Amino acid sequence: MTSENIYIDKVDDWATPCVAAVKLPLSEFVHRSHEGGIEEITALWADAGIDKDRFDELLVYCAERQCIEDQVTCPGCRRRTQVEGFATVDDFIAAHREIRTGEGGAKIEGGGTRTAQFEGFDAFYRGWAGEEYWFWARRVLRKLRHGVRRTHIKGAPAAGEGETPSVILIEPQLADNIGMVARAMANFGLDDLRLVAPRDGWPNERARIAASGANYVIDEATSYPALAEAMGDLNWVCATTARQRDLRKPVLTPEQAVAEMTIRIGEGQRCGIMFGREASGLTTAEVAEADALVMIPVNTKFASLNLAQSVLILGYAWILSRAGGTLGRVTTYERPLRPGFQFGKDQPATKEELIGFFEQLESDLDAAEFFRPAQRRAITILSIRTMFQRMNATKHEVRALRGIVKALARARMPREGGK
Repeated sequence: MTSENIYIDKVDDWATPCVAAVKLPLSEFVHRSHEGGIEEITALWADAGIDKDRFDELLVYCAERQCIEDQVTCPGCRRRTQVEGFATVDDFIAAHREIRTGEGGAKIEGGGTRTAQFEGFDAFYRGWAGEEYWFWARRVLRKLRHGVRRTHIKGAPAAGEGETPSVILIEPQLADNIGMVARAMANFGLDDLRLVAPRDGWPNERARIAASGANYVIDEATSYPALAEAMGDLNWVCATTARQRDLRKPVLTPEQAVAEMTIRIGEGQRCGIMFGREASGLTTAEVAEADALVMIPVNTKFASLNLAQSVLILGYAWILSRAGGTLGRVTTYERPLRPGFQFGKDQPATKEELIGFFEQLESDLDAAEFFRPAQRRAITILSIRTMFQRMNATKHEVRALRGIVKALARARMPREGGK
């Protein structure tokens, strides 16, 4: 599969796939991309016209080992070693007259005619069989398509001050749990974390580690000595609980609580959600300070939730009511998704393309005398067309289907002629 981006050239008497834009064997291109990083390499080769799509095509050629079909190999690749029949290090040595290792002049002599050079004995034993460049290509391709994950990114609040409900943790016992709460908050656009008398003090580096990059939530979190101070500037607060309380307060689902907070925040009020201790939850006195109770639907025989899970559920209910959430992550090369069928780079087939396929299929089925009895032909065709319409075929898929039908019809012709 050669193209304007990849051509086959002779390198050391071997047919080798090369990158047209930079005149390099593909293995060296993959090696540099893997070692140098996406940003550095794309900047380096931008002047050569290697944009994202060309980069993608070059990597796909290696990642899918299309070289096997083209019967070519790259220098330094394990496929070349396999083609040469080197199953062991002894096979490799036997094919070489001399293998030099390091700068000290050490060498290994064999019975062949070639020479080879390695940085040292360790490099020789690691590299004699060649590199699995196709795995390197897959790794780079993943980064190219999905972006590079960086743990040092701090992030930023999803909304302005007071535009999201505050999360209040009462006497959290483990810093790790605080970090996981911060991560859950960042996932769903909650920014304001308030801690009431955290057992292990604040700030706490263990919380930062557990936050897995949600550093801005950790950095802006505030610790208070008592609940009254933590919710002093809030107008409306709900308390999460799994236990029924003998208090005359509204009991809301997460969705109902979010709806109430959305209205109040829209009116300029500030709201908060109160969460209790990992071991015992909120006391009745603390719940009494809230304006409403929030109870999450759970298995009646096992109602206790992890602290971060509780925050996650309320956060999920919150972002469902917003317009700013997306399905999955969005990176440099991943666009926001909406629910429904995803066509990617392909496009749905046009009705003209579908009808062309139907007519070809029905013509060949007629030739094969498929429609029996004849009076049911119309209803059978209707069923076939309905079935294929339901699959939401793309342009590429319709072309593939037409090719399949054509190949089957062609395969049948010699047998029919020999009758």
